Amino acid sequence: MAEKNSKKVTKQIEKLEKQIEELTHEKQELFEQLQRVSADYANFQKRAPRQIADSVAYEKKAVLRSLLPSIDNLEHALSHTSTANRKEALDDLIKGIQLVFEHMLDALKAHGVKQIDAMGHPFDPNLHEAMMRQSDPDKDDDTVLEVYQAGYMIGEQVLRPSKVIVNKIEEEKGESPDAADENNDTEQDS
Repeated sequence: MAEKNSKKVTKQIEKLEKQIEELTHEKQELFEQLQRVSADYANFQKRAPRQIADSVAYEKKAVLRSLLPSIDNLEHALSHTSTANRKEALDDLIKGIQLVFEHMLDALKAHGVKQIDAMGHPFDPNLHEAMMRQSDPDKDDDTVLEVYQAGYMIGEQVLRPSKVIVNKIEEEKGESPDAADENNDTEQDS
């Protein structure tokens, strides 16, 4: 019986040694995998800021490059202001400035920026900044009457709100809205 127990114990020891060997091998594989992941993460941490900086520099370069033709047009327009014919020089300057303006709008559009169309539209505090109120009875209340400074959006985000004059229809002096309603009620009763 002792021999039987001895064989049983020996088999269990062999089984446990095999499990220990398998677990040791698995632990070693997991440790090596962890080292690879740690090295990849460390490389990512080094690489990510550089990639972000490169991306920002690339976009900045693209925006600045798109402005260079505008600078060239301004320089060209200014170079013609020294001609003897002042009228021709002024016309050339105005045309040059118009070209620069159009080119800059095109450059903004190429980068996803669009001008906010405010004139004649209802006032929206998300898109417009009211600079003044004026009264124009021919226009609806809270309608944009004039744009002081154009606003711009990039995608759905406001880059800069439009600075506008908003229509505010004034009530007749001396008569409050409640008084006007009471007068109408009295007239209807008679």
